[in-house]
Amino acid sequence: MTHIRVGIGVLGLALAAGLVAPVTASALPRADAAPAPTAEERRLDGEVPREILRRSGFSDVAPAFTRGLGRADSYREAHRLVAREGSALWRRAVDRARGRGPARGDLSRDDDRPLYWARLGMTRELRTWEPGFRLTERQRETLLTVLERTSRGQSDVRLPEGGGDKGLKRVLLTGFDPFTLDRDIRISNPSGAAALALDGTVIRTAAGPARVETVVFPVRWRDFTHGAVEEALRPHLPRVDLFTTVSQGRVGRFDVERTNGAWRGGFPDNENVSRTETVPVSGPGPQPQWTTTTLPYEAITAADTGRFPVYDNTSVTEIPAGGTEAVVRPDGPTPGSTARAGGGGDYLSNEIAYRATLLRDRLGLRGTLPGGHVHTPVLRFGEGNTDPATGTVTDPAFVRNRLDIVAQVRSIVAVAVSASEPDRRDRPGRG
Repeated sequence: MTHIRVGIGVLGLALAAGLVAPVTASALPRADAAPAPTAEERRLDGEVPREILRRSGFSDVAPAFTRGLGRADSYREAHRLVAREGSALWRRAVDRARGRGPARGDLSRDDDRPLYWARLGMTRELRTWEPGFRLTERQRETLLTVLERTSRGQSDVRLPEGGGDKGLKRVLLTGFDPFTLDRDIRISNPSGAAALALDGTVIRTAAGPARVETVVFPVRWRDFTHGAVEEALRPHLPRVDLFTTVSQGRVGRFDVERTNGAWRGGFPDNENVSRTETVPVSGPGPQPQWTTTTLPYEAITAADTGRFPVYDNTSVTEIPAGGTEAVVRPDGPTPGSTARAGGGGDYLSNEIAYRATLLRDRLGLRGTLPGGHVHTPVLRFGEGNTDPATGTVTDPAFVRNRLDIVAQVRSIVAVAVSASEPDRRDRPGRG
């Protein structure tokens, strides 16, 4: 991909001893040195990402963004462009998933991968952009942050007024990018697909209609360390009637994760970075080792929500109080223990559940706001298409599995809203 190096031919006037001298090129303001693409962005050069972008009609996203950057002649203009184009990418992906507008390709409309790869095309161009005006390292990071947030729906949450017992229920749902891409670069994440398919939809439930708003998060330790989850969710949790974080989990089953642990187990993220440590959080009060779901797990697991079984997963891994070795506890943590894995493991799916439910508790909403984590089944390719070295980017079974998982997420949300209704209470901050 061609990187932009936009130079501005500026004539400067300098008066010295009554003579007018041209300003040399070295005196022109320049951007700080552009960093190299990340591990995620370097995967864009592979054949599979290019095919996904081409077959979804998203191959024009990064080139158009590049042209826009080339026309930006100030940081302020670049900031406006980045915010506008990031939001446009999110809306385009949501519209495609919801069947609005032309498909622009033969890839299934429910596919979450075009958004992921198109975003990386944009971040790579922005990261390596060398404008003619001075762009500091901090300004570039700000632009990248704006692009990430807008293209993930985090600036597009539109919760209706009212809600609660008075009308339309309000639900916030989160998904994730594809991950383990070095194992199989064709990977799709059904939680991200569910987020695209459900954003802005109204679900009919036994308790009345529920409006769903969604956001997507990266599979990167650093974003979570910097508080991306709390920043995205804090403005909205006081105003919703239910929230659920969603990620891909085990083969052939859904799980409602009962308990979340404050531990990172070190599995590499999408940048091939590992972290093994206590989940780093800031905020008031001591940090608990465990948080728990307030989703109505009994109702969810008892309901017929789709083709996959749904389990109430109570297992955790802990170091018991006074002990030194990790122990698996099928029925949840024991008093005073130290977390080593929640029900959802020790990766970013456990961490987003931990952070979201801890935020719920710190906002004083534990007793009134149903919220927690749901793991979807692993999204599998069809028989004969499991080898990434020889397989195709999609097949009928792959599409059918993703559609079934997304439909069941929708049904689980409907059950959760209905089952939570008797316990609703008015609470501060709800409008």
